[in-house]
Amino acid sequence: MKPPMFVRPLTAPEKQQLETGLRSRDAFTLRRSQALLASAQGYRPSQIAPILGCTPHSVVNAIRAFHAEGLACLGAKSCAPKRVQTAWPRGRDEELRELLHQSPRTFGKRRSTWTLELVAEVWFERGITSRQLTGEAIRVNLERMGINWKRAKFWMTSPDPRYAEKKARRDRLIELAARHPDWALGFEDEVWWSRLAQPRMHAWTDGPPMKVQLLRADDDDPDPDAICCYGLLRNDTGRVIVRFVEDRPVGDITAQFLSWLCETVAKEGKKVLIVVWDEASWHRADTVSSWVKAHNERARQAGGVKLVICELPVASPWLNNIEPCWTHAKKAIMEPDRKLTAQEITSRVCEHFGCELLPYLKSRDASETAEPNPLPVGP
Repeated sequence: MKPPMFVRPLTAPEKQQLETGLRSRDAFTLRRSQALLASAQGYRPSQIAPILGCTPHSVVNAIRAFHAEGLACLGAKSCAPKRVQTAWPRGRDEELRELLHQSPRTFGKRRSTWTLELVAEVWFERGITSRQLTGEAIRVNLERMGINWKRAKFWMTSPDPRYAEKKARRDRLIELAARHPDWALGFEDEVWWSRLAQPRMHAWTDGPPMKVQLLRADDDDPDPDAICCYGLLRNDTGRVIVRFVEDRPVGDITAQFLSWLCETVAKEGKKVLIVVWDEASWHRADTVSSWVKAHNERARQAGGVKLVICELPVASPWLNNIEPCWTHAKKAIMEPDRKLTAQEITSRVCEHFGCELLPYLKSRDASETAEPNPLPVGP
């Protein structure tokens, strides 16, 4: 039988420090001070443990730590392991980062968002980990990789009661256009290119942040403060074509833009043009409706390009694929320290989209708008 362990004789400074530890707010320091002082008075670990509410082995550990470290043993040590083992090789971090940018449905799962348990399951199935980890293990390693696990948020929704019906028609037309080589589908929208408002953006700079000047209107400036244009994003080619407007969007100019679009796709041998747009007032104008009806009647009789209009739900810009194009273009053409001229804006916009700068669309007189503008009926 081993003899009971006692602390070595204490020096006066050590005893004073241990007595000071009896008044410590740290429970670890308080308990060790009590154990060491009781051992110095001749109490055995088996006698000290019931009083302190711990095991005799804990008292023995305190005595051994005091013999090895002295008074430094009164402070709690870190519980972290001395050797950290990663759940997977560090060289595969980027592979896992790319995997998280994909939908779980890609891997045969029945949901579209990741959970920690689902990440552990997929990574184990793909052989990235040797065993299926817990959700906490995944969380710790994602935090090590600098990936934040954030709560999903609710975003804007459309108040249109026919939202599902209109979205389904849009999706159906996109599928039909993809199956017919002689069909063309485009997302149409109008935008104002302001010469005063500067877009919010990030830019790489060497040194201090780039300063964007606050621009003001000038009464002596002959150019307008903003220039409007019509644009169409072709779903088949991914290219944007634009036509600038002299004044503002109206029904008559909208009909002219549609006429130009039909001429453009007719030269490519297309037979059907699908235009997806929102419910702007100039889109729903009687002038536009009459023009589309007359144009389709002529196309039916003479074999020209048929025009199909697809209206999007109210307040649903996420369904119009051309919307992000405007945002990126405004950042691309901006000048941080001066106001662009109208000519600079139009040329830079066309250069950004890689399209030709054509004459401005102008509103015709009432006498000219009485009859629809005739179109070529063949490619």
